[in-house]
Amino acid sequence: MTDYPIKRALLSVSDKAGLIELGQALGKHGVELVSTGGTAKALRDAGLTVMDISDLTGFPEMMDGRVKTLHPKVHGGLLAVRNNPDHVASMDEHEIGAIDLVVVNLYPFAATVAKGAEREEIIENIDIGGPSMVRSAAKNHESVAIVTDPADYARLIAEMDEKGGATSYDFRRMLAAKAYAATAAYDSMIASWFAFADQGVMFPETLAVASTLGTTLRYGENPHQSAALYLPTGPTANGIAQARQIQGKELSYNNYNDADAALELVSEFRDGPPTVVIVKHANPCGVATGATLIEAYEAAFACDSVSAFGGIIAVNRPLDGPTAEAISGIFTEVVAAPDADDAARAIFAKKKNLRLLLTGDLPDPARPGLQLKTIAGGVLVQSRDNGRISRDALKVMTKREPTEQELADCLFAWTVAKHVKSNAIVYAKGGSTAGVGAGQMNRLESARIAAWKAKDAAEKAGWSEPRTIGSAVASDAFFPFADGLLAAVEAGATAVIQPGGSIRDDEVIAAADEAGLAMVFTGMRHFRH
Repeated sequence: MTDYPIKRALLSVSDKAGLIELGQALGKHGVELVSTGGTAKALRDAGLTVMDISDLTGFPEMMDGRVKTLHPKVHGGLLAVRNNPDHVASMDEHEIGAIDLVVVNLYPFAATVAKGAEREEIIENIDIGGPSMVRSAAKNHESVAIVTDPADYARLIAEMDEKGGATSYDFRRMLAAKAYAATAAYDSMIASWFAFADQGVMFPETLAVASTLGTTLRYGENPHQSAALYLPTGPTANGIAQARQIQGKELSYNNYNDADAALELVSEFRDGPPTVVIVKHANPCGVATGATLIEAYEAAFACDSVSAFGGIIAVNRPLDGPTAEAISGIFTEVVAAPDADDAARAIFAKKKNLRLLLTGDLPDPARPGLQLKTIAGGVLVQSRDNGRISRDALKVMTKREPTEQELADCLFAWTVAKHVKSNAIVYAKGGSTAGVGAGQMNRLESARIAAWKAKDAAEKAGWSEPRTIGSAVASDAFFPFADGLLAAVEAGATAVIQPGGSIRDDEVIAAADEAGLAMVFTGMRHFRH
């Protein structure tokens, strides 16, 4: 493979950033510039000599700009194999000149969708000529350079300066790979919009998912695994991947995973009182609301102070100095908050390794979306678990109805249980978790572990009794037998919230009545694996 000099370049861009500097650099190397519409005008306004595409093709731009570059004199000039005698003869016969460089970025389809444009405007922002030129140039990268990313303009200029106005094969091959990735992502966004937004299909015949590399991570879950963070190419909800890191070490794969779990849970309380979530290995170990953020943190920390060491914290309010000071009292990996005041930032600045993430507005927990999980030979896809239960939807199943406080504790525990790995049991009292049992293979063990954790927390705090006494208990799925419920009774719970639906519901209800419990059914399960 050889270096090819650039003698003619075709430029047609929506994003004009860096265009003039590129045009000037090409002009310095004596490159003939061919361009379209607004791109040609911008170059001319900068004093550069430009040939209109219509002068090259012999046809005017037509149909409101829909047809500009779809012409043999464009694509023949891009696709001709320069050392193929038949191709060269065809070029001579039809007076087709070679095009050595294409600079194209596509119509802003994603931005048009994101701003809520009408369907007609969205359709008009589906680029046709641009992707066609990109693919033609990329296919013939043996002799043609294709640039789709303004970030590569400087690299192109440096390459040409180094090689006397030419480009190397390796450079063109790299650009071609980026070009095909760009058109694939572009078509993916269009296909997704047609399927999901325009037609309302949840599971299209072909699932088009396009993401761009955000950053390469140090390693995956374990040091022997490689990892990276990819970001959606189209519109997306605000999330942990979009958070701004203010300080601290580079985020790891596990940091991202745990911080995402913490942010998703605290977002359930985005319209509620000050709330703090502490997560370890993607499971909440303490969650609490309070009159102030520091009050909520202290209650969440007290739930399981051992597991909180090395944990991930998310809050639903701008972080303040007193709360930051309290958090600084224990080793913490990551803190995620909508914002942080100057006092909080100054306190955390003394903790060089602590990662502070500012998320801006918290994501909407009710937002739609898909979750993907790879399995051997395929991908499992499901809608995200955005189910929520209101008081009015609860069905009292026992003789005794819950008190107002028990109802509040039930709903709080239920919200937390939704974010705990199954089998999940959560005890809650007064707006904070009392004990969390996660990830056990049977529900009885989860109930026992949560109660044991509450007892251990009481001993460490010097309380007279564990906070499971008088608490509400939530189960993410139905109790298949009464034993799990009876374990909650033994722990001191007075109210239960669960989906119901077991063939032994009558047995469980009878056990609850005998124990004097109030129990409500949600009719909704929250398995999490």
